[in-house]
Parts: sequence; structure tokens; C-alpha cells
Amino acid sequence: MTDQGFPAGGIDTSRPHPARMYDYYLGGRDNYLVDREAAQQIIDASPEVVDSALANREFLRRTVGHLARAGVRQFVDIGTGIPTSPNTHEIAQSVAPDARVAYIDNDPIVAAHAGARLLNSPNTAFGLADMRDPRSILEHPTLTGLIDFTRPVAVMLVSVLHFVGDDEDPAGTLALLRDALPAGSYLVLSHGTADFHPGNVSEAVSVYRKATAHLSLRSRAEVLAFFDGFDLLDPGLVRVPLWHPEGPEPDADDLRNIGIYGGVGRKP
Repeated sequence: MTDQGFPAGGIDTSRPHPARMYDYYLGGRDNYLVDREAAQQIIDASPEVVDSALANREFLRRTVGHLARAGVRQFVDIGTGIPTSPNTHEIAQSVAPDARVAYIDNDPIVAAHAGARLLNSPNTAFGLADMRDPRSILEHPTLTGLIDFTRPVAVMLVSVLHFVGDDEDPAGTLALLRDALPAGSYLVLSHGTADFHPGNVSEAVSVYRKATAHLSLRSRAEVLAFFDGFDLLDPGLVRVPLWHPEGPEPDADDLRNIGIYGGVGRKP
């Protein structure tokens, strides 16, 4: 089920878009020349961006699987980006076939791809809405028709908040979403940081200034503040490969190129 609700002229391919650039980092093909050129400019200046994107994708896979095995049956993936398999619903439904997944994004191109790829997926829907207007998400027919907010929900904000500036009140957005969730719900969040590669940041920030969304990298303390009102699950807020790794614990070499924090919080 999809709800696109946008005019054909709303699709902008003249400027690089973070979702399509991210697709390029992951080795996908759902991108345009303008995206590839911008993404490659960042890769040339900050090669670690590719490893960070891949590690972030694995973080999503592990967190969704972990929560599904813990009994969560409802997921709201906000700022989902262009669907890349395995998607949130594929991961959750491989554990629990009755799991419900609502995808939310504000980009018409993402909506077009979601419509093509989610059309025949049961208990799965897409809604076009902007996380900077959380009420539009909570009142969206996609959510009200699929997600039961009297039961626990996992809200996914995976590599999306660093495209929301401080002037756009990300903390207020999170507070409103948190207050709408019942006890026992979860927040899954990952966020880019310059804590580990401070010398490579300026080029990335400059490139994203020309894109459809700007980049706001934050420190660990700033990211940790987004979990206000949630109890962090072990191991807390860590670089994404360190969150319940499969296999040996990542060492310094494994972490060298990773500039993304991730964590999962539970609403008491």
C-alpha cells in the first residue's frame, strides 16, 4: 500500500539528493549523474563514508531483527530513503510474518521507488510526510490505518537526523514522537558524527549545502540527548559496528572508518 500524493513536477533531479547519494554509497543504481558526482566528491575527500554507510545498513538489519525477536510487531521507518534490500519489513517479517511496517519519507522519488517495490508486500505501507512536521506523520492515513498506537511501536530514525538542522528543532520532533508512543515502545537511531574524522568534514558539509538537504554532524553528547525519555539498551550509544555485533567484537581496525553512532532506547 502506498500513498504518494505528489505532482510529477515535484521530483527534482537537478540537485543531488541524500537518499540517492546514500544509494550510491551502498553500491546501488537508483541514482542520477548529479548524485554520483556529489557522492564521489565526498568519497574522494572522506573515503570512510562508504564503510560508514555499509556499517549503518548492517546496524539497521541487526536492530530490526533484535526487536522483532524481542516481540515487537510494529515498526515506523522515518526517512527510509530509497528501499534497499533487505528492507525493514523484509527483516522484521523474516522473524515475525505478521509484523507491520510503515515507511515515511518526504521525497517524491523515494515514494516512486517505494510504490514499485512495496506494492505487493503484506502489512507494509508507505506515506509521504516530513519528519520535521511530526504531527503530519502521526496523523497520516498510512499510520492510522496500519499502526496501533496502543501497542508497542519501534520508531526508526536511521541516518536521517543529521539532515535536520538545530534550527528545525530535532529535539522537539523527537519529544512529540516519544509522547505519542505507548510504554514499551522503542527508538532506533543512528547519526553521523565528526568525532573521529574532524579533518574530513568540511568537504562533505560543503557538498551537502548544494543538495536538497544540508548535513549537521553532531557529537556523541548531542546525539545522546535525542534519547531523552528513553532507557538505552546495552551497549548504549556506540559506533554502529559495536551494537550487538555478529561474530567477533570489532577492533580498532574495524572501527577506523566508522563515523556513525547508533543506539536503541526503550520508553519505560
